[in-house]
Amino acid sequence: HARSRNYVSESEVCKLESIPLDFGDYHPLKPITVTESKTKKMNRKGSTSSTSSSSSSSMLDPLSSVLDGTDPLSLFAAAADPVTTTATMDSTRKKWDKDDSSAVGSDFEPWSSKRGEILARYTTTEKLSINLYMGSEKGKATTTGSAVSEKVRTRLEELDDLEEGSQKELLNLTQQDYMNRIEELNQSLKDAWSSDQKVKALKIVIQCSKLLSDTTVIQFYPSKFVLITDILDTFGKLVYERILSMCMDNRVSLPDNFSPESVNDTAKETCLNWFFKIASIRELIPRFYVEAAILKCNKFLSKMGISECLPRLTSMIRGIGDPLVAVYARAYLCRVGMEVAPQLKESLNENFFDFLLTFKQIHGDTVQNQLVVQCVEIPLYLTLYSPAIDWILQCIAYRAPEVLLTEMMERCKNLGNNALLLNSIMSAFRAEFIAARSMDFIGMIKECDESGFPKHLLFRSLGLNLALADPPENDRLQILNEAWKVITKLKNPQDYINCAEVWVEYTCRHFTKREVNTVLADVIKHMTPDRAFEDAYPQLQSIIQKVITYIYDFSLLFSVEKFLPFLDMFQKESVRVEVCKCIMESFIKHQQQSTKDPVILNALLHICKTMHDSVNALTLEDEKRMLAALINGFIKMVSFGRDFEQQLSFYVEARSMFCNLEPVLVQLIHSVNQLAMETRKVMKGNHSRKTAAFVRACVAFCFITIPSLSGIFTRLNLYLHSGQVALANQCLSQADAFFKAAVSLVPEVPKMINVDGKMRPSDAFLLEFLCNFFSTLLVVPDHPEQGVLFLVRGLLNVIQDYTWEDNSDDKVRIYTNVLHLLSAMTQEAYIYHVDKVDSNDTLYGGDSKFLAEINKLCETVIAQILDHLKTLGKEETLKRQSHLALYFFNTILAHGDLRNNKLNQLSVNLWNLAQKHGFADTSTMVTTLEYIKKQSKQPEMSHFTDLALRLPLQSRT
Repeated sequence: HARSRNYVSESEVCKLESIPLDFGDYHPLKPITVTESKTKKMNRKGSTSSTSSSSSSSMLDPLSSVLDGTDPLSLFAAAADPVTTTATMDSTRKKWDKDDSSAVGSDFEPWSSKRGEILARYTTTEKLSINLYMGSEKGKATTTGSAVSEKVRTRLEELDDLEEGSQKELLNLTQQDYMNRIEELNQSLKDAWSSDQKVKALKIVIQCSKLLSDTTVIQFYPSKFVLITDILDTFGKLVYERILSMCMDNRVSLPDNFSPESVNDTAKETCLNWFFKIASIRELIPRFYVEAAILKCNKFLSKMGISECLPRLTSMIRGIGDPLVAVYARAYLCRVGMEVAPQLKESLNENFFDFLLTFKQIHGDTVQNQLVVQCVEIPLYLTLYSPAIDWILQCIAYRAPEVLLTEMMERCKNLGNNALLLNSIMSAFRAEFIAARSMDFIGMIKECDESGFPKHLLFRSLGLNLALADPPENDRLQILNEAWKVITKLKNPQDYINCAEVWVEYTCRHFTKREVNTVLADVIKHMTPDRAFEDAYPQLQSIIQKVITYIYDFSLLFSVEKFLPFLDMFQKESVRVEVCKCIMESFIKHQQQSTKDPVILNALLHICKTMHDSVNALTLEDEKRMLAALINGFIKMVSFGRDFEQQLSFYVEARSMFCNLEPVLVQLIHSVNQLAMETRKVMKGNHSRKTAAFVRACVAFCFITIPSLSGIFTRLNLYLHSGQVALANQCLSQADAFFKAAVSLVPEVPKMINVDGKMRPSDAFLLEFLCNFFSTLLVVPDHPEQGVLFLVRGLLNVIQDYTWEDNSDDKVRIYTNVLHLLSAMTQEAYIYHVDKVDSNDTLYGGDSKFLAEINKLCETVIAQILDHLKTLGKEETLKRQSHLALYFFNTILAHGDLRNNKLNQLSVNLWNLAQKHGFADTSTMVTTLEYIKKQSKQPEMSHFTDLALRLPLQSRT
């Protein structure tokens, strides 16, 4: 006995009350007029207060108005002496300006970023040797009362002890063993320092510094320098922090910019002691390195200490005979100098000019003989200088004026345009400076002697600069021609591709697709013979990335004749797929409008097919998801406009190509459904014979594609969605087929399903799906050859036979929702319809036999609900019984005709059952009763008055 509903009047009643609003001058973005009230209390107990109001039309902040527009800090500033304040601000500003000019900023690339690259690049398979400090027992028997002179003598003897052979030589070490030993020494240094064995720590540092004079395995020297200077840096930091801790006064440490005058005598004496110890080291190289390591400690002694030490240390390096050892010593001095006194650029410049004066030593007999002994070629030997020279030049070029950089170029020319030096200048100087003088550098490169340092590396360095900064417009083509003349003549494929990779970016940045095509053709020509491309996949990938970065108009990109042949060089599947992903990501990112360009479609279908075919049983789910997302992004961007048949043909082709990726098939089904609805929209719901056939073709596409999917809820939802689309397009028999398929699939729903990698109960998902299904079934007309409500009956049978969890009430919740559906079906006019589809309200016209069938179904469903409520009568399930009884009561209240005595009595029984055992929420019961009383005031709901009297409220007690 469903109550009759007038949906239109109910909708009107439920609408919010509309009140006419006279906007006048009001606008939400206009300034608001704020009335400010100030209340002044006379005294704490007094009741008298004076209030003044002022109105302001300007935008006021309610918080700032309390302070008369000023904050407390501004008030303090205003109270200060204006002359003093100005002077202080000026001095502070000057100090900041000075700091900015002297400090090293974030734009300076630190040494730490180069460390890993050097260790990875300069390796060796030869055996290495190292001297390990073994300790000494000398001088440990001194008594407490020894004189100071005895103590000094003992320490000097300990230092001599190291130089007299208290060490053990380890031979035939591999590179990894050597690195482990160095790390052990670093740890020994820290342990010795923490156990207050300062002399032992110094000995370890001296021993490590001595290793830097050894060039027996010359190709490993740069890496050795990195490892040893890490220990020196540790030592320098420990000494500085030790002396700084001695300067603490009343547990207050010195400020960062302290002056020597604020350092106490004890700290100064300790600092001098360290310098004296270091000065007593006999050998030049350890003495230089250890003093350079604690250069910062000069701050404790005098203001000019560092500026006086730097030139002296620079001069000391002149005594180092081996040019490679000397250049790395200069690099270390620059490194320390930039950390402690970056403003002293003059000393750094002098250091480099000294290097230039001794540069010819590299080609001297001593070096040549050493290289012959170690079987090292001169080009390889020269590359060992690169990290040191690059670093020295980086320090000099940092925020340097143009004049200095020009001077460097001139000095380089005077040395006969040495290639090694020129390469370092192009690596260290600002890209803008290099780009502006590109033709000058090309001239210098041409004049270089190629025997020691290949010209193609110089052009590569120039290309790296031109990728960051633009050369003069008139020179651009000439620069490309000059560079490519040299690059294209390279016979070694690896040398060629390393240069070509850099210059492709310059070409893409400044030229048209014609020049890009020429460059790609040249790369293919050089890399195809002997399958040379197999050893150059990273560079070839980089070239593709650069091309699609600058040419992201894909119609233009695919018109570059050699682009697709270039892709054919990626023969290795994993690399090929990565490149395809890169191209698709660029397409999805940059393609703003949908396309039907056949060139783009064919090329991208080929690329997507490559990605799809890489999927196998071992492919990870995340990888599948990523590939599917890229292919779906492409599918969404394809549109043939009003040519719907061509669009469907594309989707059919895509389905055959991407059958292994389920998310792509799901997207294709949604796209075809959307296509059917677009057709309906164009025809305004009135299909012609042609469009009706086309829509049926779309529906057929979905019907045969859905079964190939594995996810059961994906299939259920797509059957429902596609059935709704078929219904909207008046394909009634096809809609019935979809709904029947959905009904027959419900029994297959498993108890647990995988959701985001975790197993979850399926009940909640099934409940959600069925509620959605019921909403659709309301407007589905009965089949003339089937019984009344055949779909609803079929679904109810499936629900009845489905095995539900013992502790689940979802079956009753579903039955309750079925009652909502059946109640809606008894109405004279349904709440909603599908345009141009006659639902059962029209077909049956309120026929009594039809209503009788619905009533029978209702009785069956209610009996099932009541049976379930009885099974919940046990003590442990009483709470569930209470909640379900109230849920069922609310259903009857909303949809039942309570003038029927039986239904009225059932509702009262359910109300009492909900409260019977004290599990009902009192506030919910009170609110429900108030609602009933309120509804009873409506004329057609007067019978609610009697009902309200029969519904008692029971307390928990």
